[in-house]
Amino acid sequence: MPPKSDNIVNLQEKQAWQVALTNLITDPLELFALLQLDLALLDGAFASAKQFPLKVPRSYVARMQKGNAADPLLRQILPVDRELDVISGYTLDPLQEAEVNPVPGLLHKYHGRVLVTLTGVCALHCRYCFRRHFPYDLNTPGKPGWQKILAYIQEDSSIKEVILSGGDPLVVSDRMLAQFGEQLALIPHVKTLRIHTRLPIVIPERVTETLLLALTQSKLQLVMVVHANHAQEINHEVKAALLQLREHGITVLNQTVLLKGINDHVDSLVHLSETLFSAQVLPYYLHVLDKVQGTAHFDIDRHEAIRLHQSLCQRLPGYLVPRLVYEQAGHYAKTIIGVR
Repeated sequence: MPPKSDNIVNLQEKQAWQVALTNLITDPLELFALLQLDLALLDGAFASAKQFPLKVPRSYVARMQKGNAADPLLRQILPVDRELDVISGYTLDPLQEAEVNPVPGLLHKYHGRVLVTLTGVCALHCRYCFRRHFPYDLNTPGKPGWQKILAYIQEDSSIKEVILSGGDPLVVSDRMLAQFGEQLALIPHVKTLRIHTRLPIVIPERVTETLLLALTQSKLQLVMVVHANHAQEINHEVKAALLQLREHGITVLNQTVLLKGINDHVDSLVHLSETLFSAQVLPYYLHVLDKVQGTAHFDIDRHEAIRLHQSLCQRLPGYLVPRLVYEQAGHYAKTIIGVR
């Protein structure tokens, strides 16, 4: 019989991933010094970081090329002054998630599944994040709020899948993950637990034996959706972590956001899909940018997105081609663009 969650904590000591989370780079000046960046960009970085703070793990910065402001990893996390531009059509809540938030910590947008925000904390602040303005203070109920969430799920027998997102659910403790999974598994109609996370990509040390125990002791079917936008993110340590997840029977998929100046070239997208597959991860979604205020400089014309996706279809076998999608507020599923 598998051990219960209380035993997990007895196995867990202060681990490398926890140390990494307490030692993030949050000061633009330190980031500029480490990467030898042009100081002319520093004022814009400070101004933008006041609105949406800089946050990035040191091991992720170590994958960036020094002196290169166009590095595809750096561009994902570097605050720039263009984030302060107010652009028509870009809003604080483009998906109108406030309208589908029936209890604190739970979003119910799509039939058959709900999204739960266990935390509002991330290990890395992606500058294109569609939840950069999300009211996490009202939507991270912690353990005291679990009962309302679980009661909502219990009352709706159409809910077959629960998605942990946030924030990044893997910043919480193994014990909390195990306990939430155990309570969820007591609801008969819930069959699948899906975890959306960036941590195996940005802090691969997070994939530990205690985490794997916490996740796999449940009877629920497990799916993990990681988030990589560029093959440069997947180094040896990341690949080893992803392979560990697969070896423990967890289905691992990847979602990518299509970003100008980062991955808006077919060669970059092909390399990403092939690199993911070498770690036994399948490409899942290629998202067109959600039009959130502060991100317009990352956006790509819809016709260009379709052209890139068609080129991907010509270059890769079908199982390595992610679905090109976007979200529309009020719709009950993601909208697939073009034909796969």
